[in-house]
Amino acid sequence: MSWEQNLVEDEAGVERVVKSARRVAVLGMKTEQQSGQPAFYVPDYLARAGVDVVPVPVYYPDVTHILGKPVFRRLVDVPGEVDLVDVFRRPQDIDAHVDDIIAKKPKAVWFQSGIRNDAAAEKLAKAGIQVVQDRCLMVDHRRYGAR
Repeated sequence: MSWEQNLVEDEAGVERVVKSARRVAVLGMKTEQQSGQPAFYVPDYLARAGVDVVPVPVYYPDVTHILGKPVFRRLVDVPGEVDLVDVFRRPQDIDAHVDDIIAKKPKAVWFQSGIRNDAAAEKLAKAGIQVVQDRCLMVDHRRYGAR
């Protein structure tokens, strides 16, 4: 199988990624104080929908819990497997996280709406990780994830 098949751009592929995402690490997650921002309300929605959300904020060094869940500073520090890493980082900031993501070996990585980094996506895809770019996980979860 060629690595290009890990670049998920068709609806059937997006639906598969959404339906297999039971445990989602949210890279760049915001705190309750930023509840109006997508990097908080998207994972909040997912948690309410029954997804196991793992907060991995980039800022807020004093925060130990978000949504009542313990915070991890790096993906490799998250215990157990992760189905999906939902990325809330500017495209130019993603490169710094690629090695950490690859080391964690999630099944898939999701770059939120407005976020594209083709070089990072290619690296992840070549490492055997599926990549969805520039889509809102909340919108697609509402479309495909409802049990």
